[in-house]
Amino acid sequence: MAYLKPEKIMEITIGNGVKKTKYPLWETLILGFQAGAFIALGYLLFIRVTAPLTAPLDGLSNLIGASVFPIGLILTLLAGGELLTGNMMAVPLARLARRINTIQVLKNWSLITVSNFVGAMFIAYVFGHLVGLTENGPFLETTISIAEHKLEATFLQAFLSGIGCNWLVAAAVWLSYGSEDMMGKILGIWFPTMTFVAIGFQHVVANMFVIPAAIFAGHFTWLDYLHNFVPVFLGNAVGGTVFIATTYWYAYKKHGVNDMKVQQDSPFPMKKTSGM
Repeated sequence: MAYLKPEKIMEITIGNGVKKTKYPLWETLILGFQAGAFIALGYLLFIRVTAPLTAPLDGLSNLIGASVFPIGLILTLLAGGELLTGNMMAVPLARLARRINTIQVLKNWSLITVSNFVGAMFIAYVFGHLVGLTENGPFLETTISIAEHKLEATFLQAFLSGIGCNWLVAAAVWLSYGSEDMMGKILGIWFPTMTFVAIGFQHVVANMFVIPAAIFAGHFTWLDYLHNFVPVFLGNAVGGTVFIATTYWYAYKKHGVNDMKVQQDSPFPMKKTSGM
């Protein structure tokens, strides 16, 4: 399996970050919907696999669930989708390279947040609530237990958990960009994603599924969800932007980059400044 060096991965990631900000609106929303739905389906699979496990297998249930959850990110990156947590790494890296401006970063994050939320909510309501896949017997108990665990975290705990999550998810996206064949991409995505799920870190898009699924079942409130959304969103943003994008930018960037050349892709002229 061919694998690219980190310096080359950074170049590819910057190019992808630029491309993500230049999709037409309808394409951005469709791909965002797909990604939100894919992540939700991965979480739904987690619940369906782990809920029926008996007491002797409790110790393995989290690992088993974590091993199947990555299907959502695999589908997003290989079939096509725009996921907020991945964009929290690739798009800021393009900004650090001066290929886009801060307004483009914020616009992209806003559109992907909304479309991811719609996709995840669709799965939670249609398959979880209407079909009943998260509202019967042990599946309901597992859904409520997961949502309750996420909601009981303090602001600081949720924020820090969000950092850990997207440190790993952004690393998975980074690795997928570094492989030149499908199996290498799958393996690069699989293990970091499985790790964050097994540890229990909080993912803002995954939470867009599991917490609303519990709300549709008559537990918790939308205000409870909002209190979770804010710190997890911020933590994911820090994890992807600081711990992957910024870290690798300063580790691998070429000194003496021609800033005027890379600014050509931006519709707004930018002064020569550092950082975001």
